[in-house]
Amino acid sequence: MEIIPVIDLKGGLVVHARRGDRRHYAPLASRLCSSNEPLTVARALVALGTVGTLYVADLDAITGAGDHGAVLRSLLEAMPQVDIWLDAGYTTPEQIKRVASARITPVLGSESITCLTHYHHLRTSAPDAVLSLDRRGEQVLGPAELARRATLWPRRVIHLDLARVGSAEGPDVAAIRRMHARSPATALYAGGGVRGVDDLRALGLAGARGALIATSLHEGRISAQDLRPGDERTGP
Repeated sequence: MEIIPVIDLKGGLVVHARRGDRRHYAPLASRLCSSNEPLTVARALVALGTVGTLYVADLDAITGAGDHGAVLRSLLEAMPQVDIWLDAGYTTPEQIKRVASARITPVLGSESITCLTHYHHLRTSAPDAVLSLDRRGEQVLGPAELARRATLWPRRVIHLDLARVGSAEGPDVAAIRRMHARSPATALYAGGGVRGVDDLRALGLAGARGALIATSLHEGRISAQDLRPGDERTGP
């Protein structure tokens, strides 16, 4: 099971995402570090020992309130061993090109995609992008056809339920199982609600390649020991 820690950036600092209510995200409070400065938080997550990729959600870019380009550059410079999956609310190929880097993989969030033509336009400029199929509970965000047709998916896909983010309600294991049955070759990642190692184990058995996690790491419910490669509790 690949664990990808999540960093949510807003106004130059790391915030605690809860249920997708971005207007009311509070500053991050973590057991791993005493600051919500991005590089401090990133280093604390990487110090858990098995982290090679960070998922960064640039909430200012997603909501059209600016971006965190300087912060991203500082993260890449300070941690050469770490790559970044970046969700910046991409709507045009030009936005993707502005942050192009060998160590940044664009995440195309379906909530920012208007139609399949728009999706194909973005994919052409970023063929190795990760697709995030965004939901809010039962509500599909973005083109419903994109969620239904596995033939449209790239090799890596995130199932992200914003209603579960930071909720400690558990991930949508059933959705991962259905997606894996439809496209066994797709590397699936679960986002939202992971409470601990039991959830990681369940996701692995359902067919997930990995999980996006923030709250459980910062609250200590998933520890460095839990993330050891081959730990039987989290799977291979």
